[in-house]
Amino acid sequence: MPGVERIITYKDVQGKNRITGLITFPTNKGDGWDRPILCDEKVFQYGDAIAMVCADTVAHAKAAAKAVKVDLEVLPAYMSAPEAMAPDAIEIHPGTPNVYYETNCIKGEDTAPIMETAPNVVEVEAYCSRQPHLPIEPDVAYAYTDEEGRLTIHSKSIGIHLHHAMIGEGIGVAPEKLRLIQLHAGGTFGYKFSPTIEALVGVAALVTKRPVALNFDMYQMITYTGKRSPGFMNIKLAADEKGKILALEGDNYIDHGPYSEFGDLLTMRLSQFVGAGMDIKNIRNKSQTVCTNHAYGAAFRGYGAPQSFMGGDIALDVMAAKMGIDPFEFRAMNCYKESEGSTTPNGCKPDVYCLEDLFDLARPKYQANKAYAEELNKTKSEDGKYKYGAGVSLGIYGCGLDGVDSSEAWAQLNADGTVTIYNSWEDHGQGADIGTLTHAHETLRQAGFTPEQIKLVMNDTGLTPNSGPAGGSRSNVMSGNATRVACEMLIDAMKKPDGSFRTYDEMKAEGLALKYEGKWVATGCSDCDMETAQGNPFSVYMYCISLPVVRVEMATGKVKVVKFTMVSDFGTIINKIVVDGQVMGAIAQGIGLALSEDFEDLKKHTTLQKCGIPYPNDVPDDIELIYQTNHPRPLGPYGAAGCGEGPLAAPHPAILNAIYNATGARVTKIPARPEVVKAAIDAL
Repeated sequence: MPGVERIITYKDVQGKNRITGLITFPTNKGDGWDRPILCDEKVFQYGDAIAMVCADTVAHAKAAAKAVKVDLEVLPAYMSAPEAMAPDAIEIHPGTPNVYYETNCIKGEDTAPIMETAPNVVEVEAYCSRQPHLPIEPDVAYAYTDEEGRLTIHSKSIGIHLHHAMIGEGIGVAPEKLRLIQLHAGGTFGYKFSPTIEALVGVAALVTKRPVALNFDMYQMITYTGKRSPGFMNIKLAADEKGKILALEGDNYIDHGPYSEFGDLLTMRLSQFVGAGMDIKNIRNKSQTVCTNHAYGAAFRGYGAPQSFMGGDIALDVMAAKMGIDPFEFRAMNCYKESEGSTTPNGCKPDVYCLEDLFDLARPKYQANKAYAEELNKTKSEDGKYKYGAGVSLGIYGCGLDGVDSSEAWAQLNADGTVTIYNSWEDHGQGADIGTLTHAHETLRQAGFTPEQIKLVMNDTGLTPNSGPAGGSRSNVMSGNATRVACEMLIDAMKKPDGSFRTYDEMKAEGLALKYEGKWVATGCSDCDMETAQGNPFSVYMYCISLPVVRVEMATGKVKVVKFTMVSDFGTIINKIVVDGQVMGAIAQGIGLALSEDFEDLKKHTTLQKCGIPYPNDVPDDIELIYQTNHPRPLGPYGAAGCGEGPLAAPHPAILNAIYNATGARVTKIPARPEVVKAAIDAL
């Protein structure tokens, strides 16, 4: 056909034709090499790539792609975890069971006797949905061979060194012959923690021996890239006669789609965050990862926390209602307390004991919301057409990859008196450049450097060190600390005995190094035990109390969030405007997660609108952000934590809890679209 250079199939891939998931835990029953670059033996999910058309124009390429015919033998498709777990289900990846990973949080005493004798026991079955990321800009990349003979790929990767390791063997390029550079990415919300388009353009550039570019349209974006993995949560909670939580049990399943990359790590988050924030001495919580034929699971803001709190936080609300205790006060009375020696679900002390103060800070706001909802019920109910309610939840997230996470950055003094900072703090809307500049300047300013004298070289595996991926809310802590350390090393070298600082020429004359490699390692952390999940996985945590007010239209079940207050503790606030943006964005995404966003129906959920992206009127103008800053983090740079994921850990159960407060109807499945809420109301 006109303009067509080449049709590429798996036969043209010179490497292993697989993207490795870099198995995180040895108890994973797969080998991680389960995701094809171009399908060879099987198509595992809707949207998989089977062939690529390389042409001179987009129009020619699309016209030729329409002419391609694919002959398929249709196999059973297991589109949810329960289907894939059925006794007669075939193995999606032959040789690997569909349930391929299990983690157990085993803390304290056996919970079974406690559940039998406790005066108050509740059980919650909840479902956290397959949320699509829905960035406005679809995936884009280009590739070519650079002047040093390296295959060079520009993409929206938020883990350039991570993806370097994941795709190199698959496309058939030696590590030293592969270079990844991050494009300006805009928002990714985590989907780019997985390689998506990189291997495709890499293969195309190798096969055609020409520069190539691939820009997904929105349909390709939605159908090809990963989604938040659904969580099937079953949580049981026991409390004494006063409301003190005695024990927690869980039996949960993560539907991670057909590809195992980071599925075990995601499921481990359920062992870390189910029950987090509450002083629970005894836990028996089992979580399993299931392979299905629906969209593969990719990282999404909160990564495991939204599933965890969807079950755990609603269970708190159900217990409070059962006992007639205010749901805010129930959480406050059970939160981590230093006086009680509270520990996390993993059996370690939290980085700071800030929750008592945080609940005290939030209490007047919660009480004001309750009064506001009561006033609206008197003045805006339109004779019962609408009911208003106030909700609460607590969300927590850890900053870092599990265990001894680390990052690296470099600082170099230049001849013109400026300093260049090198790191690979990938930016996907969170402000990695201003973060790097701020952390560097905070140290360098003691030698008189201004922001204008600090240059940045970032996110190029050919030029910058491995700072780790921009995920897990790790960058501000890990790469911020590494940047700080590099600058401190440079400042220490420049400092004279009299307290003044050497110039570039003086450094050269004295034979002192001009470039310093800063490394920061979370040495106080440890991997969680494979059998019990006990350990110390994160050096720093963030804490967020969500306080929404909702309006429910009783005849239809339609829900509108009319006010949202979030009271957060991120330690020291490095850049308030950036933090405000992160929290506001999380509130908007939390509303979408709770009420409208989903990727379930492959015939329907394939546009931004039909996926349920919130519109401006779906997000309230009345948003209030409050920060507690008097608990600096001992291991955070300048006392700071991260702020990206904590705000999206639990706004959705808070909204569902507000629906209950308004109507008495308990919704435990999201998205809580009108028909779901109406069915819950009708069941009263």
